[in-house]
Amino acid sequence: MPRIEQVGLTDGQVLSFIVDGFVKLDGAFSPDLAKQCRKELWDRIGLSPDDPAGWTEPVIRVASMASPPFAAAANTSQLHRAFDQLVGVDRWLKPRGLGTFPIRFPSSIAPTDDGWHVDVSFGDSPDFMEWRANVKSSGRALLMLFLLSDVGPDDAPARIRKGSHATIARELLPYGEKGASLWQLAAEGFASTEQCEVELATGLAGTVFLCHPFLVHAAQAIRGTRPRFMAQPPLMPRGEFDPAQPPSAVQLAIRRACGLEF
Repeated sequence: MPRIEQVGLTDGQVLSFIVDGFVKLDGAFSPDLAKQCRKELWDRIGLSPDDPAGWTEPVIRVASMASPPFAAAANTSQLHRAFDQLVGVDRWLKPRGLGTFPIRFPSSIAPTDDGWHVDVSFGDSPDFMEWRANVKSSGRALLMLFLLSDVGPDDAPARIRKGSHATIARELLPYGEKGASLWQLAAEGFASTEQCEVELATGLAGTVFLCHPFLVHAAQAIRGTRPRFMAQPPLMPRGEFDPAQPPSAVQLAIRRACGLEF
């Protein structure tokens, strides 16, 4: 069983987050918590790990879960310390649980949700494509990927474009605080980031990828034989960016990309 470290990120990991747009935390929560979460999710979707005949869809989504195992997985001391290092002390809200969950199954049906994208942060339109992101990343402190099952190369790991957050920061800059809609950002299919090296979000259950809010990423189909359980919640900011406070690693990454002082 992997040992759960109660320490934060190294200086090298923080720098890697700024440059690459993400950092991988092995053993961020325990395999036992991951197992408890999987059991509750199996119960929630009404399927069984022992009955593959019921796995007829390539993906089933669960919006959110806030029972004790999910709250505990989201709030380990290692994660809290990393949140402080990347977002800033007292500048994020304690997660109440986890979500959303794209639970992927082996299937001959191709998934329809595997396009490259960024996660937008704010809006009130019923059309999610009209939701927006701005260069200050209003409404989102981090994108997080919680591996609730072991994820190898054949288990539909999320695909990450390393360094793509810098390109998106520069593209958002001209839109100011109003930001750009997902329609605007996706107009050319994120072709501006297609030369980025692709990293696969693989790891053992209990691994967490802490990602910059502007990181371009995509799902993919399972090529193996076992379902994949993952949560992809945001870390919510406590408030808007305060220029009186020192810039966080998230903000330093934006400054580095844009040559911007704010």
